[in-house]
Parts: sequence; C-alpha cells; structure tokens
Amino acid sequence: MAIDPHSLHIADFNYTLPDELIAKHPLAERDRCRLLVRRGDGEIEEHEFLELPGLLPSDAMLVYNNTRVINARLRFRKGDNGNGALIEVFCLEPASPSDYAISFASTSGCSWICFVGNSKRWKDGAIRRRLNIGGQEVVLSATRVARDGNASEVRFDWDNPDVTFSQIIESAGEIPIPPYLNRGTEESDSTDYQTVYSRIEGSVAAPTAGLHFTPAVLDAVDRRGIPRRELTLHVGAGTFQPVKSDTVGEHGMHSEFISVPRDLIAELADTERRVVAVGTTSVRTLESLYHAGCLVYEGKWQGEVPQWYPYESSHPRLGRREALKALLDYVDGTDASRFIASTRIIIAPGYTYRVVAGMVTNFHQPQSTLLLLVSAFVDGHWREMYDFALARGFRFLSYGDASLLLTE
Repeated sequence: MAIDPHSLHIADFNYTLPDELIAKHPLAERDRCRLLVRRGDGEIEEHEFLELPGLLPSDAMLVYNNTRVINARLRFRKGDNGNGALIEVFCLEPASPSDYAISFASTSGCSWICFVGNSKRWKDGAIRRRLNIGGQEVVLSATRVARDGNASEVRFDWDNPDVTFSQIIESAGEIPIPPYLNRGTEESDSTDYQTVYSRIEGSVAAPTAGLHFTPAVLDAVDRRGIPRRELTLHVGAGTFQPVKSDTVGEHGMHSEFISVPRDLIAELADTERRVVAVGTTSVRTLESLYHAGCLVYEGKWQGEVPQWYPYESSHPRLGRREALKALLDYVDGTDASRFIASTRIIIAPGYTYRVVAGMVTNFHQPQSTLLLLVSAFVDGHWREMYDFALARGFRFLSYGDASLLLTE
C-alpha cells in the first residue's frame, strides 16, 4: 500500500539527541570525520570520510552544491551616537533587484527580504552604520519599507558608488551559524562554515554535507575517474524551520532558488551513471529538475516546483530521460545557459526518487524535513542508521559526522 506523506505523523520521526553529540565545531581536519555507509541491502558500516572516494560506485557521478554562505546577519544601533537599541537585520533573499548576482553587484542600493531582531524598537525611519571598506569610509543605512508576517523588506543604501553590496555585507555582516549550536559566531566560522568549492554567493546556511570535502578527497575522486558536477541551490533560513504541525501535510515548505547549467541537464538526461548527490540541497535540486520537466511537459510550468506536485494523482510520471529532455527543450527555447527556478518540494516517505541513486549527508535534527528526506531514501529505515550512530557516539548536525547512502 502506497504511503500518503500528508498523513505522516511527525512524532514518528523523533529521537533523543544528547547535547554532547551536537558538534559545536568541526574537526581540525575536515576529512577525518566518521562516515556511516548504508547500502541498499540495509548493511551498515563505519568508515572515515577520507575513504569516500573508494566507497563510491565506479559508475558514480558526484553532484554538489557550489553555493557560498553570505555574511547575512547585520547589526545596527539606533540613534546618531550609535548607543541606542540593537537592531539585527538578517538578510534572507533579494527583493529588488531580485537576481542574486545583480543585487550583490549593486553600487547604490538594493532591498532584501529580512528577519528583523528587536523589531519593536524599530518603528520607522532609517538606521545607520559607519563602515571602513578598503580604507574608505562608507555610511550604510537601512529602511524598513514593508512587512509581511514575520519578515520585512528592508532597503539598503550607502554613500559610495565604488562599493558593492557584496563588499558591504562582507565587511559589516556575520556568518549566520545554525541556531542549534547555541553559541555566537566565531572568526573561524568564516572558513569552517564554507565548503572548499563554494563560489556562488547567496546562502544563509551551508550545504553542510559538503563541509567534509578537502582538495585531497576531491583529487582522489578524480583519480577514480568519477566525474564531478556542480549546481546551485541557495539555502534559506527555512532549512532550520521545525515541523510544528502534527502531520506532515500541514507543514508549509519554504521556497529556495536553484540554478543548474544547461549542459548538466543534458548530461543527466543521457547518463547511465549513478547520480550521487552531496547534501540534501543537491538532492532537492536534482529531484526538482525531474518535476520541472514534467510540469513543462504538461504545459503547467510557472517558475516554481510546488510542494506537493510529486504526489498528485495527475502527475504524468514520465521517465527520467523524457522529463529532463522536456526541460532541456524548454531551456534551449529560452536561449539560456542555465535553468533558473524555485522549488518548494517536500521529499518524505511515499516519494519515489527519480534522479538520485546515492547521497552524502549529515545526521539531521529530530522531526525535521531533512530527516523525512533521508527516510524516504532508505525506505523508512532511518532509525536503524541513527541508532547505530547514537550508540557509537557519532557527532550530529552541521559540524558533525557524515553518511553515504546508496541504493545498491
């Protein structure tokens, strides 16, 4: 009998996570973390992450997310003398211009959708902060122009046209480490909380499965003849949003920006290789490509993959090749070199994977959508893996240990 993910009770995805197993910092050597390996027959083994290249199937293709975490947390003090109430502005996604690259390159002003801390103390008007960027003094001002629920649109302006918004947040902002670490941002996080292959600015959280990779591990993957490919999903703050409803069907997924090279879509449509995704962000992006192709095929594509589309009875259930070919034709019709879209899909038990045949991922929070995604991949046997890891003292969450999950 098919599983209806709407009716799943989130309480069934709970487990006890001792605080001492939450890794507050990464290991000094990224690739020396522990690696749980689970194959399709349910066999579980323990390895070190630096062994990963030799554990990947010889016919694998490794796909990872090249997003880069921005210094999204900006702090201001009210008042001209800078000793008033502390206002924290957490940048989520660009509003105007809405394109990430254009917004970061802005030299006069831009607006972002933000969370505002101590919001009641910021009634109206601009708040300002003086910065020194490359020896130049810059005055940054922020004005709240609109509110929508617990988020606000904030307009940023500065008085030096030689300075970009990217430089502004690099100078003034802080890396937004996950709230469950229960500590402040430290200087080391600027390096530790970035993958070695991060290059496209836009995330407010790291694709943490990629934090274990080192140049040495990547070189070893290359020596095995396993191709490496990149895509982009900018991770939003919603990745930390717990499922607060009793059932999964009542939970609303956040939207995230994806960008995939046209040539990768073409390769995925034709490849016989097993696609191994690094991290849940890469998983969501790759699976979203399939469903975007189905929406194109149906003539229903509107720029975003809806949360529940994969489970609709009217879904055409195309083969992977057919769906990706439809998406490729769409991209070629726009003369674009990349497919840019948004996705809200929720991957939970009852989901059928269409593109991904393996994944590298960390150990996730109880009752989280990320744990639902893992459960869907291992046919509901997530608890055996987590019991194995807990009993052996694996380190959990963003700076913790990793797992390699394979269908065969």
